[in-house]
Amino acid sequence: MTNSPLFLGIDTGGTYTDAVLWSEAGGPKGTVAAKAKALTTRHDLAVGIGGAVDAVMQAAGTDPAAIKLVSMSTTLATNALVEGQGGRVALVMIGFGEADLSRDGLRAALGTDPVIFCPGGHDVHGNAATLDLSGLEAQLPALEASVSGFAVCSYFAVRNPAHEIATRDLIRQKTSLPVTTSHELSAKLGGPRRALTTLLNARLISMIDRLVAATEGFLAARGINAPLMVVRGDGALVSAAFARARPIETILSGPAASLVGARHMTGLDNAVVSDIGGTTTDVAVLDRGRPRLDPEGATVGGFRTMVEAVAMRTFGLGGDSEVALEEGGLQPGLRLGPRRLVPLSLAGQGHPGAVIEILERQLNAANPGRLDGRLALRTGVPDRLSAGLSPAEAKLYEAIGGVPQPLDRLLTSNAQTATLDRLVSRGLVHIAGFTPSDAAHVLGRQANWNGQAARLGAQLFARKRDGRGQPIAATPEVLSERVLLALTRLSAEVILETAFAEDGLDGAATVAHALVQRAVDAHPGIARLTVALDRPVVGLGASAPLHYAGLSALVGNACIVPEDTDVANALGAVVGQVRVAADARISQPVEGVFRVAVGENLRDFPNEPAALAHAETEVRALAAERALAAGTDAAEISVTSAFKTAVVEGQRTLIEAELTATASGRPRIAA
Repeated sequence: MTNSPLFLGIDTGGTYTDAVLWSEAGGPKGTVAAKAKALTTRHDLAVGIGGAVDAVMQAAGTDPAAIKLVSMSTTLATNALVEGQGGRVALVMIGFGEADLSRDGLRAALGTDPVIFCPGGHDVHGNAATLDLSGLEAQLPALEASVSGFAVCSYFAVRNPAHEIATRDLIRQKTSLPVTTSHELSAKLGGPRRALTTLLNARLISMIDRLVAATEGFLAARGINAPLMVVRGDGALVSAAFARARPIETILSGPAASLVGARHMTGLDNAVVSDIGGTTTDVAVLDRGRPRLDPEGATVGGFRTMVEAVAMRTFGLGGDSEVALEEGGLQPGLRLGPRRLVPLSLAGQGHPGAVIEILERQLNAANPGRLDGRLALRTGVPDRLSAGLSPAEAKLYEAIGGVPQPLDRLLTSNAQTATLDRLVSRGLVHIAGFTPSDAAHVLGRQANWNGQAARLGAQLFARKRDGRGQPIAATPEVLSERVLLALTRLSAEVILETAFAEDGLDGAATVAHALVQRAVDAHPGIARLTVALDRPVVGLGASAPLHYAGLSALVGNACIVPEDTDVANALGAVVGQVRVAADARISQPVEGVFRVAVGENLRDFPNEPAALAHAETEVRALAAERALAAGTDAAEISVTSAFKTAVVEGQRTLIEAELTATASGRPRIAA
């Protein structure tokens, strides 16, 4: 193995950063030389990355010069959208009106972020209306001080991006903030959904930028002279420079890498892959050896985006999911997620004295409190990301400080609860509380954090009252067993829901819940219902062996947990390929004029053959250029085409043609 190049895979997740060293030697699946984990440090990602990579290099006894490629996947962008986090962004809409905010969930996604409407845009053929950016220009000085970036969407920008480009150039000239334009993200029609995609992804720019910068800084400091690649949401690899220029494509990067890793580890052509992490469970389908892609775009956090990615369904269910009681009923059930909490055992690991003291004080109280076992702590992000806080938000943020604060003393009114929620949504504050990870500590099935804090949290939760005024659990152990069983049951539900949705069935969530409930109910009723998947489940994630042990009986097929399941994402990051695409469109705005749009350029031709020849030449060149920038020197390029035509008075008439060039190849490695 010492003579074979080593590849370093890194996955920065919401809770853990994983690292794996892999070699192509040792058979068709290669060899995992070493693997390691470290806690993700959101305030400075370099710390977690450095910890994991130092550990894996030490375990393998590796010389940095032996590493010829570094590749990274991340679930940070996915987790941020699920949790409603991200920077404050100004949305610039050109040629749209206020009514367009009511479409495709755009208004809900926008929240309290500013939106600026400007006259302009184009028609379906790319002909321009008059652009007026004077209103935007007047607001730029104030916006620069209150937002972390800009999202720009123009009417029919996919037909002519000129107004988005002009707006982007103005913002870059007048401010130092990043700008995302919608035509860079998608070539599909649907302005409001394109605006939604642009807005969501603009919020992620600073987060992804910090991740890439942290990794590059670590590699330089350790003397690793190897190309850095990043996994996109469709499972392909791109260079770090490419990802920084188009960071939005890292949405679902981690889940996509896990699918590549699952296929590599199991060799299965057909499977349902379920990757459980701290914050989310990501479920997707392997079909004939390839992940199913969603051409309409990924759905994350309840929003349908236009970023083409693996057809992944993401659920707010994981080892760090919030545990709460369902409201109403004499015997309320447990509700898990969708919000992630910092486990009390983890909070107690970083601040043992403060956390234990708080929990013991609450446990010694005569009666249980509504906010028992809940703490607030800062995430440690740079101060510049706290720009634009209201006076109430700034006051509460200051009160939280650097040590965990108990909510029962921090919050004095309902208004402050809403203020705290906004700080959490901005990614400035974490809430700590009882989670399945804590339950696992109580039962001795996990032991990497502070078990005393976990047990105190379980005691506090167990003495909550049900509808009859009785404690909900007799002991911390009884409560913890219920929590872990609930997580396994809910995991089966989301897997079945995904299968039903892939089959095109309506009401997938309701049916999945009913089937799993009947399966675990001691008295299933008169009508006995059973269900079975047609393919096995591949369980991924460090906690998959724990939470998926009883899954097979609930889904009607085998559940395979591979040996290296705990580093599936990091492994998938290094075994993938570079793959990029470029599109060209030909339309006929007036009879006899064939307009070719490729990239950011438009050109008219007098006949269809000339337009087609130009389109194919240019789209191949653009794909080759993108492949080179994405990190491969030996890309294979294929071109597909689709035509929309009509027959008018017996003559064929071209309405529109679309050519797509796809370039793929293995990433370049260090000499």
